[in-house]
Amino acid sequence: MRILTNICSNDLPESKAFYVELLGLKVKYDSDWYIQLCSPEDSEIEYGIIQRNHELVPADYQSLPTGMYVTFVVSDVDVIYKKALNMGISILQQPRNEFYGQRRFLIKDPNGCLVDICSPWESE
Repeated sequence: MRILTNICSNDLPESKAFYVELLGLKVKYDSDWYIQLCSPEDSEIEYGIIQRNHELVPADYQSLPTGMYVTFVVSDVDVIYKKALNMGISILQQPRNEFYGQRRFLIKDPNGCLVDICSPWESE
């Protein structure tokens, strides 16, 4: 089995730049209607971005996302947080250590998707 997350976008180049610059994702496939990104460490871990109004996306699902978010687990959340600040990304929640052992911060991507960026954290 293979699981692939896809999000919808109004601006594929902007979305691609956001994820490549912030998280260092690699471009695996790039067209005018779909972009497939992957983890730099494992090309089988993929993240797709499809043009929101493409015929493959049913009309009822072309609106901004709600009720879901995408999590990216990184080696050092604070490094990515600093990069997000330098990129001028609006921070919805500052980095903080959560009770379940993750340090995380929350942002919104250019498509309106809630993005959770976290790293494992252990209390002293």
